[in-house]
Amino acid sequence: NGIDIYSLTMHSEVSSRFARTVVTSRVVNRAETLQEATFQLELPRKAFITNFSMTIDGVTYPGKVKEKAAAQELYSAARARGQSASLVKTAGRSMEQFQVSVSVAAASKVTFQLVYEELLQRRLGAYELLLQVHPQQLVQHLQVDVHIFEPQGISFLETESSFMTQELERALVTSQNETKAHIRFKPTLSQQQQAAGQPDTALNGSFIIRYDVNHTQSAGSIQIENGYFVHHFAPEGLPTMPKTVIFIVDQSGSMLGRKIQQTREALLKILDDLNPRDRFNLILFSSSATPWKTSLVQASLETVSEARSYAGAIQAAGGTDINEALLLAVSLLDHEQEELRAGSVSLLILLTDGEPTQGKTNPTEIQRNVREAIGGRYSLFCLGFGFNVNYPFLEKLALDNGGLARRVYEDSDAALQLQDFYQEVAHPQLTSVTFEYSSNAVEEVTRDSFRMHFLGSEMVVAGKLRADSPDVLAAKVRGRVHTGNVTFYMESSVAEQEEAFRSRQYVFGSFMERLWAYLTIQQLLEQ
Repeated sequence: NGIDIYSLTMHSEVSSRFARTVVTSRVVNRAETLQEATFQLELPRKAFITNFSMTIDGVTYPGKVKEKAAAQELYSAARARGQSASLVKTAGRSMEQFQVSVSVAAASKVTFQLVYEELLQRRLGAYELLLQVHPQQLVQHLQVDVHIFEPQGISFLETESSFMTQELERALVTSQNETKAHIRFKPTLSQQQQAAGQPDTALNGSFIIRYDVNHTQSAGSIQIENGYFVHHFAPEGLPTMPKTVIFIVDQSGSMLGRKIQQTREALLKILDDLNPRDRFNLILFSSSATPWKTSLVQASLETVSEARSYAGAIQAAGGTDINEALLLAVSLLDHEQEELRAGSVSLLILLTDGEPTQGKTNPTEIQRNVREAIGGRYSLFCLGFGFNVNYPFLEKLALDNGGLARRVYEDSDAALQLQDFYQEVAHPQLTSVTFEYSSNAVEEVTRDSFRMHFLGSEMVVAGKLRADSPDVLAAKVRGRVHTGNVTFYMESSVAEQEEAFRSRQYVFGSFMERLWAYLTIQQLLEQ
């Protein structure tokens, strides 16, 4: 339609896992008549947009943040009047979609700029910064710059892309020292082409930077800046605790076909990964719930082989009684309290693709029943399969019971998604983890107690120091390992840390305060 993107830049700065990304798109209308230009971007679901602006004919128009219902009303009214407006919408997997359109006069230029921030979470031993590159046309000046600063030291760094070709790899440059890294991706017009001489772009997908930092078997790392601190905790070298796990699998009629097939595939692989010290059981449910065994069994070669045969024969039919299935799982754990070894952890893993349709069907009632039955003794993890699942219901179920929820997408790699999720929780190392700081030093902290720590993950606590805080910030991390209680202790000099951050000009301003605010809001949203 004559709208030409002549410049597209993505600039990310990562300081101690906290990322700030600025996306700038410059377009010009090369047509002879008025045309509509659209700016569209996918950004991580847990990211917060901190600024959006449009510059038209030299005049900058800032975006406004509104309460959800008011924003929808204003958006609808603006569209009815033919004005430009934007709302953030779900796009898929772990992304949200931001889109805005504006009318552009002939030969006029528009600059769109979006800024968002996020805390990179450690999963399976790595942090991921995920950028989506979808220009939908060749761009004269296209550049991605990522600057990473990690005071603990960068232990490994890699890039991955769904669209990378041999030609595009020549446009990728990575430099790294002990604590800093810079990744630049700047393809020419010819490198962007899907085929030589063709106008179609090859850039259509994800660009991922994956890295980890150096960890030790200690109380972690504390950084301090401008009266705020962040504490990262991911101890190395701790043994894995034995676990008791019950897999609660939906086999209702809605799982028929590909979903039940992928569930079978994933279960077979997950069962193979059980540790001989683990105890386990399976519960299949549809209109009613049926346990594989009447009690928990040790994960021996014989029982795992038998469970594989059972899982491989799962068929889909009937309704969905989530309430009965979860309460049955809890009762199985309750009946074996004396058998459960001290120093082991108990996990419930629910996989479902739909709404409760049998037995108790009110989500609030089910949440209450499950919360009262579990009573804080076990952790519940919920996997929602596909787009028809009531994901907010599953997320609340999990968060109420010391776990987390994850959506599994109906793609060819769904079985792998299930396996990856299991690997995240397969190796518990610490339980009942609490963070303690000097009461005369700290005014406020974000969440400071956690049910469980898993191998390859990380706990993050941020806080605000008192105005009259002493120069030394003391921190204790307490928890329980397989053999008993453990305490990690560390001290940080406030003055030294403050000075260190003031000298680092490449760290974006007030990042520690922004990280504290980000975590505070994120945890309030979870509640």
